[in-house]
Amino acid sequence: MTDDEDQVAGLLLAAGGGRRLGGRPKALLEHRGHPLVEHAVGVLRAAGCARVHVVLGARAADVRDRAVLEGCVLVDNPDWEQGMGSSLRTGLDSLTGTGARAALVSLVDQPGIGAEAMARVRAGFRDETSLVSAAYAGVRGHPVLLGAAHWAGVAATATGDRGARAYLREHEAEIALVECGDVARPYDIDTEADLVHLE
Repeated sequence: MTDDEDQVAGLLLAAGGGRRLGGRPKALLEHRGHPLVEHAVGVLRAAGCARVHVVLGARAADVRDRAVLEGCVLVDNPDWEQGMGSSLRTGLDSLTGTGARAALVSLVDQPGIGAEAMARVRAGFRDETSLVSAAYAGVRGHPVLLGAAHWAGVAATATGDRGARAYLREHEAEIALVECGDVARPYDIDTEADLVHLE
């Protein structure tokens, strides 16, 4: 594929069960009148990702019923309770062989990170060896762009809730940091107190 839009796929991790939210799956939390997963897909699309894979886990059937996710590839992670690492592995596996040369990895529970920040990180894509990360006041955060050459290495080290953290720490020198603190707020929706961030 030569079309740049197809080279960078959006990968949305939306499997979490919201343990600290009384067991409410984060994907189904309401934000601006829509389920959070729907909002997050829209952000990836607005950032230029024509292809979006969404990893579902907790109450996946309800998410499919209630969210409008047309055109997305929906991937079930049966091991979602093991943490974000298993969802990242599942998502990268679903992209293997699709022609995508990089994955722009986004988390469903970070609605303060909008299309502008996503597009900045996506613009850092050069080839399969690219590693690009948003930074907030110089500190690495999400989203992260993982070139396809790194997928196997990330998958091998993604355990528990650490996601790509261990791999990225080992490859710190290769990561291009893109400052996004001026256009995004990287808070997570983890607890009842965090729900104030939803509209």
